Amino acid sequence: MGDNTTSVTEFILLGFPLDTKTLTLLFGLFSLFYVLTLLGNGVILGLISLDSRLHTPMYFFLSHLAIVDLAYACSTVPQMLLNLLSPAQPISFAGCITQTFLFLTFAVTECLLLVVMSYDRYVAICHPLRYSVIMNWRVCIMLVVTSWTIGVLLSLVHLVLLLPLPFCIAQKIDHFFCEIMAVLKLACADTRINEIMVLAGAISVLVGPFSSIIISYMCILCAILRLQSGEGQRKAFSTCSSHLCVVGLFYGTAIIMYVGPRYGNPKEQKKYLLLFHSLFNPMLNPLIYTLKNSEVKNAMKRVLGIKRVL
Repeated sequence: MGDNTTSVTEFILLGFPLDTKTLTLLFGLFSLFYVLTLLGNGVILGLISLDSRLHTPMYFFLSHLAIVDLAYACSTVPQMLLNLLSPAQPISFAGCITQTFLFLTFAVTECLLLVVMSYDRYVAICHPLRYSVIMNWRVCIMLVVTSWTIGVLLSLVHLVLLLPLPFCIAQKIDHFFCEIMAVLKLACADTRINEIMVLAGAISVLVGPFSSIIISYMCILCAILRLQSGEGQRKAFSTCSSHLCVVGLFYGTAIIMYVGPRYGNPKEQKKYLLLFHSLFNPMLNPLIYTLKNSEVKNAMKRVLGIKRVL
């Protein structure tokens, strides 16, 4: 093994095997999506901070989701755009490991935040009279801190298992960023423990939480159908449908990539699924919450009205 390994200083990201013209076109398109991601999530954060009517637990959680989406995109997209302009772009070993750690941290944190948001909606609709007691600010802060802490700790576990591995001389990562499974393929050692931990981590933060979200929304649906007011039903459906769209997009692609059958999905297909997961999801989330949430739209109108007066 000594002849086949080296002290790795950098990896080469192969990115997408496309011609130069197509790569240039994708660079322009993905740059636009990246700007929309930054603007959309920035607008959500700005509205929540400026409008006092949005200073509620639901929008407190939404603001953290926007922060995660911003960080999520910023951890992978800039390197991908650089790779589109200059294919087979190298990335330092430290930079690659850092990117892997950040991606895992933000992905796990978003999984848990979506569970927290579903719990918030469950309490608001199924136990409205006790909502302010159950979802007090101390509980909200504790839930958010717990989500971030678990995200960091779980990522550290993968990092600790990854760092001691020896890497082969062939340092080409067949991906557009340092995705953990793509990095593990370069190791000149038995990576079964790493792969088992990735699968176990994926099941614990994807299958379990997703199941709890489904159960929560089954209870929410029953509670909504029992409402006498048609306006109340419409408002509840509007708020919950936004969250369900985000949950479906995020968990759907993540479960296919990390929990689905290993041999049932070609490598290139998983790469493009991860592209959707890391680029399009963060861009679509603020659009979904803006277009389908009347309170956010009203807050935007109030903020724009203030600006016109000024």
